[in-house]
Amino acid sequence: MESKEVIILGGGLAGLTAAIHLLKLDCKVLLFEKNEFPKHKVCGEYISNEVLPYLQSLALNLETLHPKKISKLNFSLVSGKTIKANLPLGGVGVSRFALDYYLYQEVLKRGGKIVQETVSNVVFLEDKFRVTTNNSVFCAKVVLGAFGKRSNLDVVLKRNFISKPSNWLGVKAHYKVNFADDVVGLHHFNGGYCGVSKVETDLVNICYLGNYETFKKYKSITAYQENVVCKNPNLKAIFTDAIIQFETPLTISQISFEPKKSVENKMLMIGDTAGLIHPLCGNGMAMAIHSAKLASESVINFFEGRCSRTEMERQYSKLWRKNFANRIQTGRLLGNLLQKEKLANVVLTIVTTIPFLLPLLIKKTHGRPL
Repeated sequence: MESKEVIILGGGLAGLTAAIHLLKLDCKVLLFEKNEFPKHKVCGEYISNEVLPYLQSLALNLETLHPKKISKLNFSLVSGKTIKANLPLGGVGVSRFALDYYLYQEVLKRGGKIVQETVSNVVFLEDKFRVTTNNSVFCAKVVLGAFGKRSNLDVVLKRNFISKPSNWLGVKAHYKVNFADDVVGLHHFNGGYCGVSKVETDLVNICYLGNYETFKKYKSITAYQENVVCKNPNLKAIFTDAIIQFETPLTISQISFEPKKSVENKMLMIGDTAGLIHPLCGNGMAMAIHSAKLASESVINFFEGRCSRTEMERQYSKLWRKNFANRIQTGRLLGNLLQKEKLANVVLTIVTTIPFLLPLLIKKTHGRPL
């Protein structure tokens, strides 16, 4: 096995982007993904423009996917009270179905290998990793963890967050409904938040996160949407006219916003595996891509002898905290604030009176162009 061989566990945005970055720098990349491509995922499907220069540096052209150009935000509380703002950097709306498949094809085109198997264990011993799947054992000098929000590997690795209860449920589907191309809507409802924006197919992605405490009173997603989500009049207006394009909405449960370590078991964790920003910040996709850049650069420094393994781990952890820790903390604070409806109304009134405050808040959860 060559010294510049990397195994990546997971084929989401972070894993695929890291694979492309490392392949560009002559690494051998083996990526494990249990699911087939293409596939829809529970996701807001909005990417901040902060990562577009980085993607362009990897010779990736999102324009070929015909994404929607998004420059405006409509934000509302449960009451329907709304504030509108221009997004400081703007972003694009593109489905994970199209984007992940595009990146997947690029990995293969550039010489990467993708194996559709489930990884059951990872062990670091004598300066190398042994990755075990249901069928085989593979070895590599470096392993990147990109296995998403919640995985069997989190249990195997005994990560702290996995033992703590999490009551968040994510729901997503695409709809036919009249909605502006250049707007992302972010709407609060009792116990959750809903993002609304167009993707490249001219369909509207509606993705929301709800607290299980509010959801468990109802027997179906339809009943929950009608009785809880649509209490926000903005969401009621959207759902009233929306025609679902999926057979049933996609769901994901036990989403955790607990802190995670960016390095565990000698693996560099990227994307949601390293930490999850609150959906109301609308920046999870950009953060996943950015983390792939940071990890890939750290790995190359290690391979080229500019740092030891320990220094690589320390360097990446420091970079991760520098770029993301404050954003994630701001997201948690905003999430907690919006759970207090009276206080949230007071704050929103102030923001409405002083319009430049909302763009400042947006900047706190976004980064500069890479």
